[in-house]
Amino acid sequence: MSNIGLIIEERSRDIGDFLVGRLIPFRKKRMIGPFIFIDHMGPTTLGPSKYMDVDQHPHMGLSTLTFMLEGEIVHEDSLGTHQRIRPGSVNWMTAGKGVTHTERTPKDLRNGNVFTAHGYQIWVALPKELEEMEPQFHHIDAQDLPKWEDGDTKFRLVAGKGYGKESPVPVHSELFMVEIQNKETYTLNVNGNLKGEIGICIVSGGIEACGETVGEGNILVSKVEDTCNITLKPNTHLLLFGGEPFPEERYIYWNFVSSDQTKLEWAKTAWANKTFPMMENDNTYVPLPS
Repeated sequence: MSNIGLIIEERSRDIGDFLVGRLIPFRKKRMIGPFIFIDHMGPTTLGPSKYMDVDQHPHMGLSTLTFMLEGEIVHEDSLGTHQRIRPGSVNWMTAGKGVTHTERTPKDLRNGNVFTAHGYQIWVALPKELEEMEPQFHHIDAQDLPKWEDGDTKFRLVAGKGYGKESPVPVHSELFMVEIQNKETYTLNVNGNLKGEIGICIVSGGIEACGETVGEGNILVSKVEDTCNITLKPNTHLLLFGGEPFPEERYIYWNFVSSDQTKLEWAKTAWANKTFPMMENDNTYVPLPS
């Protein structure tokens, strides 16, 4: 019997001029380990009159992980952060009890040139005891992430622990996110190298697993402990992510995550009344969804 429990197909949606593909949450699978939300941004062509401008919006009860494959974004938040993120680096913002931020195309790239923006916006739920922690922001450069090779297959540990290595991204629970790129056919071994639930996100190319052939734009969901052999087709790009699931259910409303639904109601009221922590240098405001 196949132990790939679910294949999730990317569902496209338009956020202004930016097309994203929602991967999770999915009606049959709300979380994979502590990962509760993944949007695939692009690839999309930006410039000379279309840029990425995500106005000031709130988060609570989660950490955001921004990972760009192409293009650059400037992150600013209510902590006073101003950080440019380039391909291969990690922006890790822990919202805790509440933070707001914007994500925009850098000013110096708004010069009439055309370029590609492509990346992933990921939310990781916080453990129950840390849901109301003080907000934090960390940026990790690409060269500081663990990297290794197996033949012509390249690995990068984006966050958490895996394959006997640990990323410097300061995560708050047992999780992993690994980027894999190969040139020739490659058999991937995850048993003993990762712990917890696993999501296999196919950025490009395709894989064969448990008798299934799956192409780009899909996530396979399985348990690491009994995952069958995974064969990467030539020139495939994967993101593996997951970890140990939490014992409690998580509720999600818009950009807020909590193990307590009453906290979601508080966050909705605070954002509607603009008593949420706000940025000092940005007057934009994304209204609460109706």
